[in-house]
Amino acid sequence: MLVKENNRIYDSSIANTDIAEETISVLSEYILGDITVRYITDRNRQVGLWLYPAHFTLPLSEKRRTLDNEKWARGHLKGRIAIKVEPLVHIKINGDDQPGEFGGGRTMKWSPSNERFHLVEQKVEDDKIVTILEDKSGLRIFHKLEEGTKGILKSETSFVNGSEKAVKLELFTSFSIGGISPYDSSDAGEKILVHRFRTGWSAEGQMVSESIEHLHLERTWAGKTHLSERFGQVGSMPTRGWFPTTLVEDTAAGVTWGARLEAPVSWQMEIGRRHDDIVMSGGIADREFGHWTKTIDTKETFTPPAAWLTCVAGTVDEACERLVSVDQQAAEEQPAIEQELPVIYNDWCTSWGEPSEEGLLDTAKKAAELGVKYFVIDAGWYTPTDKNTNWVTSFGDWIPEKERFPNGIRAVTEKIREYGMIPGIWFEPEYVARDSKAFQETEHLLKRDGVPLTVGVRRAWDLQDPYAIAYIHSRVTEFLRKSGFGYLKVDHSETLGIGVDHPDGLGEGLRCQGEGTLSLLESFRKELPELVIEITSAGGNRLEASILQRCSMNSCSDAHGVPEIPIIAASMHRLILPRQSQVWAVLLAADSPREMDYSLSAAFLGRMCLSGEIAQLSVGQRKRVSRAVSLYKRVVPVIKYGSSSIINRRNASLRHPKGWQAVVRIRENEGMIVVHTFEEAPDEISLHLPGSRWKITDSLSAAQTDIKGDVLKIYKMPGFSGNVFVIVRE
Repeated sequence: MLVKENNRIYDSSIANTDIAEETISVLSEYILGDITVRYITDRNRQVGLWLYPAHFTLPLSEKRRTLDNEKWARGHLKGRIAIKVEPLVHIKINGDDQPGEFGGGRTMKWSPSNERFHLVEQKVEDDKIVTILEDKSGLRIFHKLEEGTKGILKSETSFVNGSEKAVKLELFTSFSIGGISPYDSSDAGEKILVHRFRTGWSAEGQMVSESIEHLHLERTWAGKTHLSERFGQVGSMPTRGWFPTTLVEDTAAGVTWGARLEAPVSWQMEIGRRHDDIVMSGGIADREFGHWTKTIDTKETFTPPAAWLTCVAGTVDEACERLVSVDQQAAEEQPAIEQELPVIYNDWCTSWGEPSEEGLLDTAKKAAELGVKYFVIDAGWYTPTDKNTNWVTSFGDWIPEKERFPNGIRAVTEKIREYGMIPGIWFEPEYVARDSKAFQETEHLLKRDGVPLTVGVRRAWDLQDPYAIAYIHSRVTEFLRKSGFGYLKVDHSETLGIGVDHPDGLGEGLRCQGEGTLSLLESFRKELPELVIEITSAGGNRLEASILQRCSMNSCSDAHGVPEIPIIAASMHRLILPRQSQVWAVLLAADSPREMDYSLSAAFLGRMCLSGEIAQLSVGQRKRVSRAVSLYKRVVPVIKYGSSSIINRRNASLRHPKGWQAVVRIRENEGMIVVHTFEEAPDEISLHLPGSRWKITDSLSAAQTDIKGDVLKIYKMPGFSGNVFVIVRE
């Protein structure tokens, strides 16, 4: 880390008036990896954070100090400021005045609470830059920034109550980056794009790119008005609606800033502006957005979930790759078998919630012959065969149904292991369903307004309650151990919504439940160290960092056997590691070779998961699947450690796609290209490869191709077909 201190960069007008003369200066400057971290301050000892690429050839612009160069600025309007120090942590304390300038209901940033805190110290401690702010009563804010994986910074904030009375927080951010963009001397008109990722059930992770102008965040003519696009998710499904990943791109400079939150429950991001520069911040969903307040007693400390930050002289794909790389270390620490990225079979699209010993074992032998390693029994194994109940209303007691498993479920797991596979099973351990006995354990279930919280057919265990934890340990953990399972699929198929009862309110109750979820996941692996854990949440509604780092993989979507699968799977490359992204290939006996290739090639975009009519496939179809599995195993190193570029030449619709897409994933001198066509596919597909001297050494199916220089051309792929090309550099 290199440090520069007390360097004046320009004069500006700040403080409590709009026209006061004041100096903004550089407090310190560090180089962390390839990112320059600049802390700025003013005479009131407020502190802000800027990031920009180190050693970038494009110089920073000298920011204007006033708006006097604009035509309208004359007379009494002269000297109106253009930029201020934007707080590196935003805070709102209950009882303090509300922020003005039309922000109420739209943002809680820029609260007068921020003005209470002033710099008392900045130091480097254990390779972390620690900035300490304090108010007169003894309240302190700690901001810690450290280098993570390549090109990544970890931002952590803490609030310490050193005063003589309790205080209640209404907003406390995990990060805030100001000074966007330092490559423009004024307000960077028509240069800034915001990239976000919308998500929904079976429609996960679709990137939305909008200009600052389109978001209605242009600086007002006089400045200072509190403008903010506040967005996020409220509930226990953290990637329902939006992903907690956001990027801001200066298209003229070619620089992208990115942030990714750890957020097991409600969270928010804000793209805000008062003056010339854009401010990006985020953390726990605040009182207005997420119904959150938290009382901090005297001598107590509160630390919210961390945020991961990057700044790259490069593309959105490059910034996203950096942000997801923080999960790589945790993935490496999963059970040793996971380093092979084994192929999964899941019986959901085979039995559709009605598994049986006979059907499972009939399929298991054939799955093993195809190269499957994990054989997973999905929902319904506990469901009575009485048609008056079904899998979704009867879970929670977790007792295997004897009619489905006449020889006991242990007999099934033993047979699966005889075939050389690891048996897995589905649970939804945090919830209980309407027809279970556990549904009536209301003393130990979550409540809202004193009433058991029922969401559809579900109620949830209070994960702060020792009885609930003991119940889950007995019915889930011990069941896995005694029954011989080595793979656990953890579902969470409803959201708890705005929150649950807690003395500080619904939002804090939900935050505590989220902490319980993380502890529960940790307990499974602590008790069963070799257990492989898959997370799903009605598909991809829990694809966020803190949960991803506590499991082996996630089901990226509930899209099964439908045209949008490869589109969703490709979008996941920007949001989670492909090695953790389970992609379903549902195979039917009636499938044509083209239909099979469409499904199988999509599974190369992450972790291959087979389902469907495996036992009914013809000899020729089984050979096709075996061929795909063998090719998949060959490219495992590329899936694990490659870098992806997504080429999108399709329309906006997921349900009715037209055109084509490709994902080029490269690891050093090897790589793979996964191509899918849709309706109205062209006769010729042309895409650029990174550099030249590439050759195709294998493919999923035969294709007409040609490589010249860095251009690959693929000819006559019919609509709704897929293919995988293995490439190496000569």
